[in-house]
Amino acid sequence: MTTGKGTLIGVRLLTDPLEKLDSWIARQDEPITRPEAIRRLVELGLKVKGK
Repeated sequence: MTTGKGTLIGVRLLTDPLEKLDSWIARQDEPITRPEAIRRLVELGLKVKGK
């Protein structure tokens, strides 16, 4: 969960990515919001080592 104030970023998702996001949320241990899910997925993506 985030703390403090950050920069608001609006994101528009098409049906398929939104359904995949909701599916990912449903598989989490505790209920989370879409914004929190996006924050967590961004953090996970940034930790992945690229080529």
